[in-house]
Amino acid sequence: MRLVHYKARGDDELTSRTLASTVEFADSFLSRARGLMFRRSIPDDYAVVFRFDKPGTQDLHMVFVPFAIDALWLVDDEVVHKKRLRPWVGLGRATADTIVELPAGAADDVEPGDIVHVED
Repeated sequence: MRLVHYKARGDDELTSRTLASTVEFADSFLSRARGLMFRRSIPDDYAVVFRFDKPGTQDLHMVFVPFAIDALWLVDDEVVHKKRLRPWVGLGRATADTIVELPAGAADDVEPGDIVHVED
């Protein structure tokens, strides 16, 4: 699995770039609650994906996460919000049916309106 970023370039042309080649899904109550807590770091090509049944307000916190991350809130694979969360004290909130957490800097060129999709 890999996480791919699609960006419109005009004239209906899309460019793509792999954001992460290692994708972990937080699909249980425990894995969602834990997220990245208690890890010392994550690899540069890593992403954790949280999927929800329908779009709704989704919160993130950085309690017990000692490194910065980039967080993306998606609705139907479209980026609706992006935020860099600081270690230990970062907070984020937006509407989403999917949240993606990546190493800080991995989503620098991702903007609202872009598409981010998990592919086999």
